[in-house]
This record gives sequence, structure tokens and C-alpha cells, in this order.
Amino acid sequence: MSKKIIAICGKGGVGKTAFTTMLSTALVASGKAGKLLLIDADPAMGLPSTIGIKVEKTIGEVREAIIRAASADAKEAQAQVAKRIDYMILEALTENEDLALLAMGRSDSLGCYCSVNGILKNAIDVLSQKFDTILIDGEAGIEQINRQVMRRVNDLIILSDSSHRGLQTVSFILDMVSRERGLNCDRVGLVINRVRGEQAELTEAAKQLGVPLLGMVPDDDTVREYDFSGKPLTLLPADSPAMQSVHGIVTKLFSPQLESVASPH
Repeated sequence: MSKKIIAICGKGGVGKTAFTTMLSTALVASGKAGKLLLIDADPAMGLPSTIGIKVEKTIGEVREAIIRAASADAKEAQAQVAKRIDYMILEALTENEDLALLAMGRSDSLGCYCSVNGILKNAIDVLSQKFDTILIDGEAGIEQINRQVMRRVNDLIILSDSSHRGLQTVSFILDMVSRERGLNCDRVGLVINRVRGEQAELTEAAKQLGVPLLGMVPDDDTVREYDFSGKPLTLLPADSPAMQSVHGIVTKLFSPQLESVASPH
């Protein structure tokens, strides 16, 4: 099985975390994902609750420990942390029977710590080699994924709602990718979330943007109810309209035709 790295991005508030959760569920159910690693690259850290996993440590906390050690006078303390970085990354990994989750979290230290970010990205690169599929829930932009998580992804999924502002953000992200600023990826696709009936208009909007439309996720009362009650979205029933549409998106993601129609260049 070849490795696949998928990143989700889009305007804030379009439902990226809920979609990422449903996508992870569909990936596991498809049997095509192999060993699946989820990376919560959004500092808001909504993914653990929608997945139903309790996170004990984040990469942000590992980063703080490295910075404290680098600021200390004792060379021994610095050496100890340097030796333990890979182990500290593993400590931040939370696993259940279906997948593993790595939360980036927040960092309290201000200023530029490019060397620390580089160390952590290298460690995450090494860790990711143990997994067949990596799914990244990103912030509203795409630079942060590249800066802190992965140097390259295979499939960038831009998530939007049907609003004008959401589709404007899609155009902005497509421009960034085409200029190779912020993220290096092989293929780009659009998913429109919380659709209520404007399929024809949205299909035309995707055509005008020049981006392959991977699917539309219907507005689903069950997803809203689960979100409101704090119930993990991994428990959504199989007949959930949103969940059914996400299963179709997984089929497209693993289609050999995707590569020929979704190249950002």
C-alpha cells in the first residue's frame, strides 16, 4: 500500500473538524486506509472530542519543553531533552483500535523558534512513516500545515460552505497553491459542506473556480445534534445523509482518475 497524506483546509466555521472526523470514519470503513494517523493541526483542538479520544499531551507541550531546555544553563538538561525528543513525540500520540491521533495544540512561547519547529517536523516525519494514511485537520489557512506538520501532501481538500465568502476563500487557497506558496501538494479537490439544495449552482461555481468537485455534504440534523450534545461523530448512524456522502468522497479519493483531473499545476 502506498502512503497517502490528505490535508483539509478552508475558511473558519465551514465544519472542517466535523468533516475530518466523518472522513476518518469512512476511511476506516473502506478498508483502504491501512494504519491511519490523524493530525489535529488546529490549535482549537476540536478533533479529539469529535473523535471521542482524550489527549494527554500535545506537540505544543513538547515544543515548550524543548524551549525551556534550550534556555537553561545546564548542558545536561539540554542533552537529556535532545535524547528524548522522539520519545516525547510518541508520548503525545494517542491510539485506539481504529486510528492514532496527534494533536499539535498551542504554544505559549512568543518569538521565532524555527529550529525547534524544524526538529518537531522532522520527528513527525519519522513517526508518520509508521502509518499508511495521514489525515490532517488544518487551520483556516494552509501555511501552518507546511510550517509545522508536513512538507508535502498528496491530496489537499478545500472545504467550503455555500456562502460567497466560503467560495472566495477557495479561490484564495487555489491561488496560493498554484503559486507554490504555503503548501506543496499533488492534487486539489473541493468539498462543499452543509448543502441544502443549491447543487446546480454550486457545481457551476466549482467549474468557474477550475477545481474538481469531490462531493457535496448535505446539511444533516443528526450531525448538528451530535455536535450540540458533544457526542462523538464517529458514532453517526450509517444512514446519516452526511456520512453517506463522505463515503462517496473516499471512493473518489482512492480513484486512479483523481490524479489526472485534480493537479494544482
